Amino acid sequence: MTGEKGVILSGMRPTGKLHLGHLVGALENWVGLQDTFKCYFLVADYHVLTTGFDKSRDIPVNTHEMVCDWLSVGLDPERSTFLVQSRVPEHSELNLILSMITPMPWVERNPTLKEMIADLDLTGKIHFGLMGYPILQAADILLYRADLVPVGEDQVAHIEMTREIARRFNNLYSTVFPEPKAKLTSTPRLPGTDGKKMSKSLGNCIYISDNDEAVKAKVRQMVTDPKKIRRGDPGRPEVCSVYSYHEIFNAAENGD
Repeated sequence: MTGEKGVILSGMRPTGKLHLGHLVGALENWVGLQDTFKCYFLVADYHVLTTGFDKSRDIPVNTHEMVCDWLSVGLDPERSTFLVQSRVPEHSELNLILSMITPMPWVERNPTLKEMIADLDLTGKIHFGLMGYPILQAADILLYRADLVPVGEDQVAHIEMTREIARRFNNLYSTVFPEPKAKLTSTPRLPGTDGKKMSKSLGNCIYISDNDEAVKAKVRQMVTDPKKIRRGDPGRPEVCSVYSYHEIFNAAENGD
């Protein structure tokens, strides 16, 4: 690994306030990495343009809100480095260079890209920036010579592609970039208040910045088990969204 501490790079797109899904899925893990690794946390504002190029005016406010959420959960700029992608021109420069050596089939086979196109109903509306975002992501990682990238299982393909790009660059020119490895992290599924995937667009989020009263109001509206009519009826944790919150946030009481 690079230097005395391994280098970690991770980031988020500034699309607005962060919710509890971000907390348990990434941020709690990031906080715990700060003392063990040299951490770079990226505000990936260029990546917003891949699907939201018509909403660029929102990026400054969203960036401010997101970084405030980072600070509130314990990310510490004294122990890690915060970066705004668009403020570091080398991201774009390296992206251009890497795009020159990356075969198009590598980009087209990316499973996450295919899922994004399907989820956002972008078939027939795909533009070059969206197709090339895996290369920009590789540039983000390689620019800081990251050794490890914290990801869930669904993001491993991105890291494998980044490794291939680094290997190709090193073979063509000279050994410049380490081949980063995926640092797999458990990402517990935290449903939204309606039981569906937590999403801003669905309006079912509990935000990190919500005050106590807002959290209580949202939790009181959550559906538990429609078959549990009386207090004494047996419950079914597998269909109860509230139980998912209990398992995660009351883990100490559960003996975990």
